[in-house]
Amino acid sequence: MTVFPKPTAEEVAAAGDRTIPDLVGPDLRILFSGINPSLYSAATGHHFARPGNRFWPTLHGAGFTDRLLHPSEQQLLPALGLGITNVVARATARADELSPAELVTGGAILAELSDRLRPRFLAVLGVTAYRAAFGRPKARIGRQPDTVGGVPVWVLPNPSGLNAHFQLPDLVREFTALREAAT
Repeated sequence: MTVFPKPTAEEVAAAGDRTIPDLVGPDLRILFSGINPSLYSAATGHHFARPGNRFWPTLHGAGFTDRLLHPSEQQLLPALGLGITNVVARATARADELSPAELVTGGAILAELSDRLRPRFLAVLGVTAYRAAFGRPKARIGRQPDTVGGVPVWVLPNPSGLNAHFQLPDLVREFTALREAAT
């Protein structure tokens, strides 16, 4: 495992509005979509890299990976049938810095990506972002009754450490339900 050095505070501060390339491949079981990259992730170039983000521990705890991966190992995911993208590509310090218009535009781009890649499921990590991006104000966590880009959707809690409503065991339970449905 190659572990990259932590970015400096200056590097993180300079990462605003940067993007991270999508992590995709053929025959995806699940395409995970974050809301947008954190400044820390943009500074490192790795999805869900911010310390305190629980994506990687949740992925492992839910049985998607056989060991806890470091964000710098994200390139291993497509071979497992897993990909990562974001509703909005640009990095911000907090997701609430995104405008409603950005979320709607990002939702349209995500629908096009889903249509092109055709994963078994699109998993959007954040119910509030899903509601805004796709005009579904009553959406709840779990499998959705509709599709995005012709792909079934599963809304999961945002694994950010800022989401205090869901602790790691709760996240693992929700991600496990998706893994079992996608098997």
